[in-house]
Amino acid sequence: MNKDVLVGIRGLQFAETDIKEASTDEDLEKIETICPGEYYFRNNTHFILYEERFEGFDEPVKNVLKLREKEFSLLKKGMINVHMVFSEGKKTLTEYATPFGTILLALDTYSIGIEQGDDHLDITICYGMEANYQFIADCNISIKIRETNKIKEAKEQG
Repeated sequence: MNKDVLVGIRGLQFAETDIKEASTDEDLEKIETICPGEYYFRNNTHFILYEERFEGFDEPVKNVLKLREKEFSLLKKGMINVHMVFSEGKKTLTEYATPFGTILLALDTYSIGIEQGDDHLDITICYGMEANYQFIADCNISIKIRETNKIKEAKEQG
């Protein structure tokens, strides 16, 4: 896969007040984010770097996705700071720091699915989420990485 990619993430977004009141993932806001990014493969590990911008904030959030076998991590730095680790069959803890406060998250990863081709990488993560030691929801994240030049070629052809 080439360096220039588009990163599509479909999952859940929550604010501090939402997470305390949510009982299922239907109660949380579903979002899809598409951002330009950079892809690297080194030492049997996939790395994807991209920036997110949030309405009302000038500073972007820098993201690093890292995938190796059945372990996936997401590192966010900026107005949101978190290092989330999804390891199949394990529960991990992290602090999710936002401008509105910090939440202790537990991520109980049930499965990590990976589909890889010459021009794409698809990752699906199924997990249970706890906030401040209370179960919130069973969640799914779908991440699709596509070469930018393949998307341009498809648009030109059709």
